Amino acid sequence: MPHILAHSVEILTTVLAVAGMGYFLAAILAARAFLAARRAPLAPFSPGVSILKSLKGIDLGMIDAFRSHCRQTYLGEYELLFGVSSLDDPAAVVVERLKREFPAHSIQLVECPARLGSNGKVSTLAQLANHARHDFLLINDSDITVSPRYLERVMAHFAPQQPNRPSQPAKARKPQKEVGLVTALYRGRAHSTPARCGGLPSQLEALGIATDFQSGVLLSRMIEGGLRYGLGSTLAISRSVLNKIGGLAPLVDHLADDYELGARVAQAGYRIALSAEVVQTAIPAYTWRGFLDHQLRWARTVRDARPWGYVGLIFTHGLAWAFLNVLASGLSPLSLWLLGLSFLLRLTLAMTVGAEVLADHQVLPSLWLLPLRDLVAIGVWVAGLSGNTIVWRGERFLLKDGKLQKLGESASP
Repeated sequence: MPHILAHSVEILTTVLAVAGMGYFLAAILAARAFLAARRAPLAPFSPGVSILKSLKGIDLGMIDAFRSHCRQTYLGEYELLFGVSSLDDPAAVVVERLKREFPAHSIQLVECPARLGSNGKVSTLAQLANHARHDFLLINDSDITVSPRYLERVMAHFAPQQPNRPSQPAKARKPQKEVGLVTALYRGRAHSTPARCGGLPSQLEALGIATDFQSGVLLSRMIEGGLRYGLGSTLAISRSVLNKIGGLAPLVDHLADDYELGARVAQAGYRIALSAEVVQTAIPAYTWRGFLDHQLRWARTVRDARPWGYVGLIFTHGLAWAFLNVLASGLSPLSLWLLGLSFLLRLTLAMTVGAEVLADHQVLPSLWLLPLRDLVAIGVWVAGLSGNTIVWRGERFLLKDGKLQKLGESASP
């Protein structure tokens, strides 16, 4: 019986390792397709934009992230609206400092005291949208740093479609759906402190974003013929489309508000565009507990939103399966060959997406952490299969059907 069990494990891990290599190849092709698509010239379109940011406390690099939004080369008008639940929030001081540094910019700090649902961020954004004066709204997180061409690259996707020339072939003349939402990829900037595990958890999360999460986004875009969700790094939408899907108010109890907003836009018959812009998010110097809480929150959010997609993630852990196959087979030549090939493809994917697509300068020095990152990821995936509780900003919630229900008072950060 033990021999039969060991042989079964060997066969299973072999199959999963081979499937993982197939995933790596497909994701590399998806990344190449995105690199080719983003070389297309941008349409000249610069409508007025209201940038909305919900704030709670001070995040890493917050003031520098805000400054990057004030240094746009955008030809159109834009304003920055910052929402806080109370003017006593420490983030209010940072906004006032920004206003002094950029007096020529339209910058507002708005108190949004009403708690409309479990998701405090969306609750603030829903109130903040009433103060926006432009027809296009752009939502991103407080720690997002952007390039000077950010607005130019994002808003170009909303340019009206040009009429097709009669000389174009029938396939080329097929009109595309109207763009309803524009989102963007992002890379993570890891931070470290001696008291917080030397920054290793932060490095692992940044590496996972660059080599796992964004790879999955690009592959789903290729397989599904476009995105069906949004990314919180950038959510640009016209006021008319937002009104058609019911506004932000229906999202106040949803954890994955970015995913839900994009899903509703897609269900309404609009296209979701992925900008050529890649933004940057700051990753805290986590403790191991904080890191695992955050990873589990992501995992259970994905499982809740896309259950079959979550099951399919089993094939994305090809390197971990190849390593386990080596152990299960007793260092057989075939298992060693599978491990070597899997590692090569994993490295190629990491460099293609992390270094080339995202221009993440932390990826190459962190490649030696890939095996550890993948083993941790498979453990998180298994843990994410069960349980519906998540920790978010120090509070525990029950997650069901995408919505949050607060449990108890607060949890350890």
